[in-house]
Amino acid sequence: MTTLLEIEGLAAGYGAVPVLDDIGFAVAGGAITALVGGNGAGKTTLMRVVAGLITPSQGRVRLDGDDITGLSAAARVARGLALVPEGRLVFPEFTIEETLKIGAYTARARPGWMARRDEMYALFPRLAARRRQRAATLSGGEQQMLALARALMSRPRLLLLDEPSLGLAPLIVARLFETIASVRAAGVTVFIVEQDVRATLAIADYGYVLENGRLVDEGTGPTLLDRDSIREAYLGL
Repeated sequence: MTTLLEIEGLAAGYGAVPVLDDIGFAVAGGAITALVGGNGAGKTTLMRVVAGLITPSQGRVRLDGDDITGLSAAARVARGLALVPEGRLVFPEFTIEETLKIGAYTARARPGWMARRDEMYALFPRLAARRRQRAATLSGGEQQMLALARALMSRPRLLLLDEPSLGLAPLIVARLFETIASVRAAGVTVFIVEQDVRATLAIADYGYVLENGRLVDEGTGPTLLDRDSIREAYLGL
């Protein structure tokens, strides 16, 4: 597999408070790459740097070999990055149909957007049944489906998922991870940040472990799941 996303020597934080230190890793094209760790490890901060929401104090972010460190979040979306943020952040007053249309606002995504909308309804039948319903009236699981569908409407090359299982019931989480695997099977590269270590590494081709702002371990999903340090720290085994 070729490298789609490359992070090199990254440091970032909030004002004078450092969060990430000397982060370096790669996301292979066509794969699911996971970043796991506990609360406060810096996972969301790293995802925001990749998405262009936070400017790093040092280091580089490269997409398909091109340095995008200085690009805005909107410019990164135009290049094929799509973020599903922690907490979903759907527009409460917009209907499902309106939200999906907004997801295809870039020049890259506008051609064929209606056909892609129909693909989203096929992927998420619950959204199809509620297409004229406002996002604020949806359940947490339905809002997560909508946030994921909105991101996919942008025709992403790289889908960024920040804590997608947060606050969802176990049955919904299981269906969500099945959907993520199907998105990868359709050719979309996935980079996922998650606290649900077991479910995430079960579908990940490769994974990294973040602790206190630094990467401390890496390996294939099955390898990390079998590692004693991971099982003790995150699985309670």
